[in-house]
Amino acid sequence: MANVIIVGAQWGDEGKGKVVDIYTEYANDVVRYQGGNNAGHTLVVGNEKTVLHLIPSGILHEGKRCIIGNGVVLDPKVILEEIDKLKKKGYLKNDSQLVIDANVHIIMPYHKAIDIARESNSGSRKIGTTGRGIGPTYEDKIGRRGIRFIDLLRPEIFARKVKELLPEKNFILEKMLGCAALDEQALIDEYVAYGQQLGKYLGSSSKLLNQSIKEKKNILFEGAQGSLLDVDHGTYPYVTSSSTIAGGACTGSGVGPRFIDAVVGISKAYVTRVGEGPFPTELTDEMGEKLRQAGQEFGATTGRPRRCGWFDAGALREAVRTNGLTGLAITKMDVLNDLETIKICTAYSYRGEMLEDFPQDLEVLKECKPVYEEIDGWNCELSGATSFETLPQKAQDYLRKLEQVTGCPVVLVSIGPRRSETIQIINPFN
Repeated sequence: MANVIIVGAQWGDEGKGKVVDIYTEYANDVVRYQGGNNAGHTLVVGNEKTVLHLIPSGILHEGKRCIIGNGVVLDPKVILEEIDKLKKKGYLKNDSQLVIDANVHIIMPYHKAIDIARESNSGSRKIGTTGRGIGPTYEDKIGRRGIRFIDLLRPEIFARKVKELLPEKNFILEKMLGCAALDEQALIDEYVAYGQQLGKYLGSSSKLLNQSIKEKKNILFEGAQGSLLDVDHGTYPYVTSSSTIAGGACTGSGVGPRFIDAVVGISKAYVTRVGEGPFPTELTDEMGEKLRQAGQEFGATTGRPRRCGWFDAGALREAVRTNGLTGLAITKMDVLNDLETIKICTAYSYRGEMLEDFPQDLEVLKECKPVYEEIDGWNCELSGATSFETLPQKAQDYLRKLEQVTGCPVVLVSIGPRRSETIQIINPFN
């Protein structure tokens, strides 16, 4: 038995979907524990690409149970669309394969309207949200005025809560944000209908997962976004609204930390970031655009072009520490195939001072200049490699260098988008 957490070790978009898909082979349960449909996990099976926003990536494997844990915020319209697309592709044939925890909080239309209006009114102070209503939903959750999945399944309770909450939300929309008010009855009717369609997926992530632990089954915990977007440990306020680090897997699913056996951090062989916020190694020149095009760095959820830069070891060391990482999965190695030289940021220069640690102070981080080590690229294709030893020597050297500067072993390497283009060095489930 082994229970493994997968986290993004950078600013998200690291290729977690593919790694989860690979590791699902060894798991009985796959659980998503935080975030909402502001995340997109892209998977390529054969020549078919599937983008998932809420349902765990393990759904592409028959017989695996996929659980949406209590820490997630859920847009019922989006998940119904996702379910429909999966069924049309021949997946999710058995509805018992998907479970939605009763305590999942529901993204309401007013959450999305407030999110979009706030961002559009922020001018130069934009956070770079996706406008999906994630932040406002977590605000209501913490403020103890949220609507949960179990409420959605009880029309009378749901209607009562909407009638209590909507006057305040409409006041904010109309008087403060200059937007149109929402119609109470239309909202109730729409969401009650969603509840009727989703009721068959109701369950308890905590009960189901702890029963699996008793039965010595393997569990894979799937995170969204990345460690540097964690609401507590990320580059605040340019963060998401949930706990993206490994500790969030426990609170977001109802499983105690003593049952976790391994934490694998997913990191690209370079770095990308979507949205606003400081990014020390960002490349705004031809090299940045080259990485963007070679890596197809456009958001799976929004289509926004991602900002690209060289690998940042200081930021990765931060993720190693806050997550307790036991291994690194390095993705998109193939994007660097035709580079003569590659740079790695190993420290930062700040007002003449050398800093090894990733700064917690955002104002300091904004002024940090990367200190690079430059190493030779492998300048050839990696597609023929089937093991670490069959990688070109300079590609091996690059990976060993990443291990050295981050203090964490590499356990998996992705050399292309397909399942088959993956080299497993150490299996965390063994």
